[in-house]
Amino acid sequence: MKFSALTLLRQAMSGNTGWPEQWRSPEPKAAYDAVIVGGGGHGLATAYYMAKEHGMRNIAVVERGWLGGGNTGRNTTIIRSNYLWEESEGLYEHALRLWEGLSQELNYNVMYSARGVMMLAHNTHDVQVFKRHVHANRLQGIDNEWLTPEQAKEFCPLLNISKDIRYPIVGAALQRRGGTARHDAVAWGYARGASALGVDIIQNCEVTGIDRDASGAVSGLQTTRGPIRTRKIGVVAAGHTSVVMGMAGVRMPLESYPLQALVSEPVKPAMSCVVMSNTIHAYISQSDKGEMVIGAGTDAYTSYSQTGGLHISSHTLDAICELFPEVRRLRMLRNWGGIVDVTPDRSPIIGKTPVPGLFVNCGWGTGGFKATPGSGHVFAHTVATGEPHPINAGFTLDRFRTGRLIDEAAAAAVAH
Repeated sequence: MKFSALTLLRQAMSGNTGWPEQWRSPEPKAAYDAVIVGGGGHGLATAYYMAKEHGMRNIAVVERGWLGGGNTGRNTTIIRSNYLWEESEGLYEHALRLWEGLSQELNYNVMYSARGVMMLAHNTHDVQVFKRHVHANRLQGIDNEWLTPEQAKEFCPLLNISKDIRYPIVGAALQRRGGTARHDAVAWGYARGASALGVDIIQNCEVTGIDRDASGAVSGLQTTRGPIRTRKIGVVAAGHTSVVMGMAGVRMPLESYPLQALVSEPVKPAMSCVVMSNTIHAYISQSDKGEMVIGAGTDAYTSYSQTGGLHISSHTLDAICELFPEVRRLRMLRNWGGIVDVTPDRSPIIGKTPVPGLFVNCGWGTGGFKATPGSGHVFAHTVATGEPHPINAGFTLDRFRTGRLIDEAAAAAVAH
């Protein structure tokens, strides 16, 4: 059923009893042309574009829990493309352009809001790094601009620019096209679109093994809902990618860390942008429900826990209260954690593996949400054709052997 004003009116007149299920929940088939492992935003987007742009209908997405129950539903929804290196600029800008028309593409309101993302500079090093990003972005036609402390205060009136705080603000970089979207809506929109194109979305289906034939190529999956034969597997399992890839004998250059976030009680609109500080590992925005959404950097230890250390949240709130004194009296409603997969150069891996028929999309660290449509689009091309899309050609697993790294540590120093 297509969403429209007329449809909403008709459903309202009938007591909203005629809405169909948003996506099908079929039993797994014995065989598929391709299977995507991971039912988060990236995996669902991959399946959607494989069906829509590459004509592959006999495909499935298998998810061990529920759709969007991993990092997709546990992030803080920030979208931006102001990265440093050309490979990153191309990938994240591709995603941002898709974000701008995604609600129309999916006929589903993903609540994309281009409210602006401002990154604070606190010292000479920050100024040099962010100005380098500004110049690099503008050379590629990507919007990014430098602000004085006074201009930053004008853009975000809650910001404290006094000189007597621990980390005084000496400037800021602003991408006005950056912003936020609703993470659940993104997963649901892609699931609905993929299902309508014939993709089987199979929840509560954990992968327990990857089968290989005599030549070493993949031949299928073992799952908690039975074996599935397939010649193409795309693994998009975020923090558990290493576990899944290990089933095929592939060792990944990844470390998995807890990443925490929390929200305050809802208040009236007070912050119309996103503000980030890499130096003090904190960032904040306000949701459409009025909650202040606050994020921290990763915990200092590797773990699969979705709890995280309390001292990380406490440090983040100390910084937030100093930068935004008006929020000091807000009560925190809840906090949570996700499991992020981090590569040595803080850039993702999107491409083929040494195992024929096995593809991987991982290593997004703390910034995967913003890339969701772009990641799914280029990975769909890679899985469908067996070759990388020009945009993800540099994000190979092999770069850690050749040394052709894409070092985005400065851009990914804080959860974003």
